[in-house]
Amino acid sequence: MSRILVIEDESAIRRVLIKILSEENDAYQVFEAEDGLKGMEIIKKEDFDLVLCDIKMPKMDGVEVLEAARQIKPEIPFIMISGHGDLDTAVNTMRLGAFDYISKPPDLNRLLTTVRNALDRKELVVENKILKKKVSKNYEMVGESKEIDTIKDMIEKVAPTDARVLITGPNGTGKELVAHWLHQKSARSSAPFIEVNCAAIPSELIESELFGHVKGAFTSAVKDRAGKFEAANKGTIFLDEVGDMSLSAQAKVLRALQENKISRVGTDKDIKVNVRVLAATNKDLKKEIAEGNFREDLYHRLAVILIKVPALNDRRDDIAMLIEHFAKKIAEEQGTAVKSFSKKATELLKGYDWTGNVRELRNVVERLIILGGQEVSEEDVKLFASK
Repeated sequence: MSRILVIEDESAIRRVLIKILSEENDAYQVFEAEDGLKGMEIIKKEDFDLVLCDIKMPKMDGVEVLEAARQIKPEIPFIMISGHGDLDTAVNTMRLGAFDYISKPPDLNRLLTTVRNALDRKELVVENKILKKKVSKNYEMVGESKEIDTIKDMIEKVAPTDARVLITGPNGTGKELVAHWLHQKSARSSAPFIEVNCAAIPSELIESELFGHVKGAFTSAVKDRAGKFEAANKGTIFLDEVGDMSLSAQAKVLRALQENKISRVGTDKDIKVNVRVLAATNKDLKKEIAEGNFREDLYHRLAVILIKVPALNDRRDDIAMLIEHFAKKIAEEQGTAVKSFSKKATELLKGYDWTGNVRELRNVVERLIILGGQEVSEEDVKLFASK
């Protein structure tokens, strides 16, 4: 049931609004306040899905209510109620965060449409918050080894800054987890996090992918297209496998880092961008520099902070915890009961040579859960965890 608060000092208008909303939908539970001060007291104590708020009121006007409410409960949509002389103020309230405004006397269709749209928006905001929590769980960093604790400490120190970070380590170690946590713990967490796998994009398309292009820049450029840097504006761009980027694209990335500007392929027009850059690679970039495959000046721009993610073989103390984590996660994904691993099965897995690192361990755990017994045994590991 949607909880709606009507804050209106004119009793006749207040009664009309309450009557319209109550009769329109049985799922609307409508509350009232006769002035802004009373309305603000109720908002502090109760949760609402929507507030309809008059602009001109005694004790505390609608603009003050809106600004105060957004400080404590920013997720509540506000529809402002304006008299004829308040239209300019009503429009300004939308810049302050109001969802919309309606004029007095309220038009029935306009009111109900605006209310439905505002409630839909509130529902979408809630869904996005739930989704974000799920995303955070997907990128959970599991482990209590000294190596992982060191990385977590670095993330806590570096994330709140805009410092660029170069994340190194073998394939499958979880470099992307570090990038996600750096973003989620930063002041940019509500802005976009854009991932680019530089190794998966053909060299002739990487510049267009990163910086966009204008119509006619090349044969298949049938319309203007924004690139990943523009998409990440005010947020974070994660250049995964940056060591595979072409030299020409490296030059453009260097300019973007130096000047906070990019230009789309096919034009010299500058576009300002405000982007934090995180990068990752499984390559030895100093060796790549020596061989002429990577720009040294770009390396120094990217590697303000270096975070090295260890191979799983170098953090074997975390394997038991990782097995338990993956077992729970896989059971949740498949809608089945969580399977446990015997102590001997876990010890046997801890002794394996994990060349594929955490990614390989996850695949092996899934295979054992599917093919093994109710409790995964040492024999199951010997049969199904072939190395």
